Amino acid sequence: MKVVIQRVTQASVSINNVIHSSIAKGVLVLLGIEDADNKKDIIWLSNKIINLRIFDDENGVMNKSIKEIDGEILLISQFTLHASTKKGNRPSYIKASKPEFAIPMYESMIQQLEIDFGKKIGTGIFGADMKVSLLNDGPVTIIIDSKNRE
Repeated sequence: MKVVIQRVTQASVSINNVIHSSIAKGVLVLLGIEDADNKKDIIWLSNKIINLRIFDDENGVMNKSIKEIDGEILLISQFTLHASTKKGNRPSYIKASKPEFAIPMYESMIQQLEIDFGKKIGTGIFGADMKVSLLNDGPVTIIIDSKNRE
């Protein structure tokens, strides 16, 4: 699994010009799923997202987690995170999982995040044509690959 985490002051996802989910201060998480992913990746990434210390403490140092600031999470599926640009100029998405595998994994990630976070999170709709709006705070953007746990 790959995620792009963006610290935001606000974010929303619209489908057919209607806001489906929105958050205030927190993180927007874009999630890419591949066939090699499993429940261990979900548990590890959820824990990493919840405990990542990317919010400022009283001294202006990034030392607090999303839980500690009582922030919000917006999780959006994004198969293009697994794009390969090795050959030519048209990206290949061969590594991205097909919906039969990816949808249950996406739903499991939502459940795990809500369990670890202790409250509901905002989401998009898997496979929908979504318009994501955000105000990146910092900017702070972090990329994590669960297959690269260094």
